[in-house]
Amino acid sequence: MKKFQAEIDVMPKKEILDPQGKAVTGSMKNLGLAEIHNVRIGKHISLEIEADSVETANNKVELACKNLLANLIMESYSFELHEV
Repeated sequence: MKKFQAEIDVMPKKEILDPQGKAVTGSMKNLGLAEIHNVRIGKHISLEIEADSVETANNKVELACKNLLANLIMESYSFELHEV
């Protein structure tokens, strides 16, 4: 078995309102950073997985993202997979 590290980013879809991102965007003006716009806030997930091959590891991470880590109606995800 090989070990892999997955770095997963889950973000709200562009057409979905992001109240947290909107609040942070508004606060940028108070910090003198008015040139920063359209902040979107998501989550980053890091995990290790044991698998026989990179293809198997990739499939397992896809399954985890689709079934648990991301709400596909409201969020999109992407990930990078590296052997450790």
